[in-house]
Amino acid sequence: MNDTTRRREVIKDDTHFWVLKLMQDNPGMTQRALAKELGISLGGANYCLQALVEKGWLKLQNFSQSKNKMSYAYILTPVGITEKAALTGRFLKRKMQEYENLKAEIEALQKDVSQATSLK
Repeated sequence: MNDTTRRREVIKDDTHFWVLKLMQDNPGMTQRALAKELGISLGGANYCLQALVEKGWLKLQNFSQSKNKMSYAYILTPVGITEKAALTGRFLKRKMQEYENLKAEIEALQKDVSQATSLK
């Protein structure tokens, strides 16, 4: 897998992770609110939600408590909950690696600054 393909897969994984997390936390969230929260277009949010529904990770149901009967709730399916757990694990692993890399970079920069100031 080349770097571009890998980057696309990571972005897709992260987007799916955040969509599933947001929908689990707030099933009645509108597509517009989801798009704003994720910093993506409304069309992008719609496309992602439809893809997750097609995969069977989310199901769409009428939001029965709403006065607006056009409102829907996105509910995680049992498969969606399992997939979210897998996505969470991969997301956490990537973030921990980013943290370790950033920590090493900060330590190296601190060492450089310390050496530069001791030369004065």
